[in-house]
Amino acid sequence: MNRELEEDFMRSRKHRYRSVTHRRTGSLSGTGWVRDLRDWLVTAAVVFALMSLLNIFVFNVSTVIGQSMQPTLFEGEKLIISKISLTFASPKRSDVVVLHDPSTGPDRKEYLVKRIIGIPGDRIEVRNHKLYVNGKLFAESYVDTEIQDPDFAELTVEKGTYFVMGDNRHAGASKDSRYFGAVPQKRIVGKAAYIWWPLSKANAL
Repeated sequence: MNRELEEDFMRSRKHRYRSVTHRRTGSLSGTGWVRDLRDWLVTAAVVFALMSLLNIFVFNVSTVIGQSMQPTLFEGEKLIISKISLTFASPKRSDVVVLHDPSTGPDRKEYLVKRIIGIPGDRIEVRNHKLYVNGKLFAESYVDTEIQDPDFAELTVEKGTYFVMGDNRHAGASKDSRYFGAVPQKRIVGKAAYIWWPLSKANAL
């Protein structure tokens, strides 16, 4: 009789042990997926914050819209825009930059891509369909035709502003400083540093 009681006791003890172990295992697995989810959310938040900071202060990606920068840039090409470079240095003559469109009207765009032709203090003139900067003919290896739009008399670029033009010098092909005047530096978003797409044209600007 005592042996039967002992066997019943052992079976009951094993049953309780398995029940407790099962509950602990289930509890641990339950907390495991919560911990994994929490780690994933923290990682995603850190990556998002880092990319946002890079996009605001360092660089972003822009797509060329329109034909005003042909033959240097064509519609649909993608550029890497360096923002941080303008934090430490002012734009230079011949830099390709992205700027907020200063014009008004129904054809206004959010951003424009243009080339800096004149920096503060420069004298800009188009005479006989050729560009002159500070009284000298300005060499432009990136254009494929002379300026087909009307000439304009010499003007001086004011302090804190930049005279910009598109590389497309065909008649009416570029809305630029000839149309809306010199651009305040605060409207310049960044410098177009690199063409990264299509890969066949990947190149520094």
